[in-house]
Amino acid sequence: MLDWLRKRQRVRTIPAPLWEGAVMHYPFLAARGALDLARLRELAGYFLATKEFHGAHEFVITDEVALAIAVQAVLPVLHLGKPNQPQSALGWYDDFVGIVVHHGDVIARRTVTDDAGIVHQYSEVLAGEAMDRGPVMLNWRDVDNAGKTAAQGYNVVIHEFIHKIDMRDGVADGCPPLPNHLQRAAWRKTMQSEYQLFREAVTMADRFGGDAPWLDAYGAHSLAEFFAVTCEAFFVNRERFDKEFAALPALFDAFFNPQSSTAQTQ
Repeated sequence: MLDWLRKRQRVRTIPAPLWEGAVMHYPFLAARGALDLARLRELAGYFLATKEFHGAHEFVITDEVALAIAVQAVLPVLHLGKPNQPQSALGWYDDFVGIVVHHGDVIARRTVTDDAGIVHQYSEVLAGEAMDRGPVMLNWRDVDNAGKTAAQGYNVVIHEFIHKIDMRDGVADGCPPLPNHLQRAAWRKTMQSEYQLFREAVTMADRFGGDAPWLDAYGAHSLAEFFAVTCEAFFVNRERFDKEFAALPALFDAFFNPQSSTAQTQ
């Protein structure tokens, strides 16, 4: 662990070489404008000052590791703070402190009881996990490779932190708490329609050899996963996202960037 990371509770300004290295490592960040980058840097500093990172199985949390996670985590809330208090955007993440980082995927053992009272045990491979009012788990391999996997619209950090945003109203259902200019019924109608189309595309590919959809088929599991998967693409590969999901760009702009010209036309 390096000196700056140890001092981050007192020093929120991210050193220039460290910041520039993180931005250049992820092209979807480097493509952002100067104002966005300045705000990202500020938010990432506040994020690092308020969260605790833990390396699992002797994984070492360095300045680079912590910053890579922080800057991607704050991307979804970049424009959700008050105009004169950008750090207020981190209120979306105030239900937890800990972030656990593994080298790679994690095998989680699950136990569920069905309606008949029968207990089922199974194993699940996880790239990450967000727990309601609990910590976030990530794997460093996917975090580090996020610049390369943006072509597939994949980003594990954004995925898990979108779940955190979705959970703010107590349930992960693909509909986060909405501001006054967005109606819950309209949001649900649009999301449900796009989700159904995505599920059909996944089914056609799996059962009948149709073309596989661009995004991770895991998004077909539920509306909550569809929301997280589409948000990954929205933030890291906007050009392709706009082509694949005609109804979602304006909807997401209205929520994640309410001051944008797109949102103002809704």
